[in-house]
Amino acid sequence: MKRLNVDRARSLRNGRTDAEQKLWYRLRNRHLQGWKFRRQHEIDRYIADFACPDAVLIVELDGSQHGEQQAYDEARTCKLETMGYRVLRFWDNDVLTNIEGVLEVILEALASSTPHPSPLPGGERGAGLAGDLRE
Repeated sequence: MKRLNVDRARSLRNGRTDAEQKLWYRLRNRHLQGWKFRRQHEIDRYIADFACPDAVLIVELDGSQHGEQQAYDEARTCKLETMGYRVLRFWDNDVLTNIEGVLEVILEALASSTPHPSPLPGGERGAGLAGDLRE
């Protein structure tokens, strides 16, 4: 079972959608305020599109096929939430047409989680851009 998930995750990483490529470009290498994201990250029996383990946050991108599997997605989200994760879902089209808006929502979710991966001198935590986005 474990090997099957590793192979499946590898396959998903190699066959990503345009939306996944666009979002990964903005999340990879700690580009988003120093937060470390992983793509096609295995969590229990699931493979999350993007996960930030430090913030216990999962970002899922949904294409048109997800309209037909809404019940499965809801059950999956509930299971991940019982494991302590917060799950954000975006339509592929949102990423392709409004990447800044998607990143703003992700930053707000990251700002509400602790701890931040790179504390400031003296142990203070930076509010960063996410704090500036909130009203």
